[in-house]
Amino acid sequence: MRQLNQAAEYGLWRIFCSVVDNFGDIGICWRLSRQLAAEHGIRVQLLVDDLVSFKRICPQVSSQSSRQTVAGVEILQWPAEPGTKQYWQQLAPAAVVIEALACTIPDAYKQHMARQQPAPLWLNLEYLSAERWVDGCHALSSPQGQYALNKYFFFPGFSNKTGGLLYEKNLQQKLDQFIADKAAQQAFWQKLEVVAAEFQLKMSLFAYSHSQFNNLMQQWQQHPAKVLCVIPQGELANELSGRFPELLNGELVTLHNLSIKVIPFLAQPDYDLLLAACDVNFVRGEDSIIRAHWAGRPFVWQIYRQQENAHLVKLQAFLDRYCQHMPALLADATRQFYMAWNAESELVLSWQKFYSFLPQIAEYNRLWRQQLLANGDLASNLVHFAKKKFIITPNFSQQ
Repeated sequence: MRQLNQAAEYGLWRIFCSVVDNFGDIGICWRLSRQLAAEHGIRVQLLVDDLVSFKRICPQVSSQSSRQTVAGVEILQWPAEPGTKQYWQQLAPAAVVIEALACTIPDAYKQHMARQQPAPLWLNLEYLSAERWVDGCHALSSPQGQYALNKYFFFPGFSNKTGGLLYEKNLQQKLDQFIADKAAQQAFWQKLEVVAAEFQLKMSLFAYSHSQFNNLMQQWQQHPAKVLCVIPQGELANELSGRFPELLNGELVTLHNLSIKVIPFLAQPDYDLLLAACDVNFVRGEDSIIRAHWAGRPFVWQIYRQQENAHLVKLQAFLDRYCQHMPALLADATRQFYMAWNAESELVLSWQKFYSFLPQIAEYNRLWRQQLLANGDLASNLVHFAKKKFIITPNFSQQ
């Protein structure tokens, strides 16, 4: 046995991604794949079952190609079952197999892994959660008796007892430079065909449909200064386009002091810049909430909806961590608006209170961000975990 000093020696890493809600799953998997390849020198294969959605966040992807390489990552079309047993058996052995975000690896591939000597390191990359039980379950193994394999659970999270969050090297430096560079921001807004200097409050709004949104829009129309609300294409944008068809053409719709613009779905690097360029960011799901943290701006999270309001329990767990060190009045305003936004209850009063604290929230978010960065980034933590396992495992690099 020998300790492996270079991540590249680990051989092939294979990541399985099933696209569930269009963008969140593939967004996480694509960022992770790129970072493993670019920063750790790992050969990564990303298997995706929906290349059309993938292309929305990465225009370089061809939705017609079953095998391609983009940004140093090998992208494979995950073939539809059944009748693909031979396909899975013909894949080269992988040192690490990541079953991402509740997707299920096909049985034929599990059988392929079970025959591999030595067996691959099988990781189940879980959804992001702030719940306390995650700290105790991170990195635990689960014997898969049928296949004589072990599967390890790897949890992204907000504490040093989890795998941390996705965060690329030099990201903070790039965002801080962009925020300080007024010319760069102006050029960015010009690409979106927006004269940003006209607006005193700029917001991005990436959200699911919301029964109380009209009331909030009316509140923004009455704002004492001009408000810009930029909405990426999606569920909420489609609803608004039914009322204002000109939004579909990229036109700016102005309602008193509120201006609304629907923009095409941005590639990931541009979405990061949008978050940094706005004063408030409404985000949804998993990928965008993580990116909102790094922008350092006030953000509002619309968590993925679940039956019987199970998502509100998860949201409360996040707020318990996020608001833990906030002054009482600031925490109260944050909790009220978050819960109203996610429970689709009355928004006007809670927005007014939340808005009054925006400068304090921005200051707090920079401290919260530093706390999260101390936990290490998810990709590096995955590599460190693999290294620990490989120290007591025969060399995986021979294929």
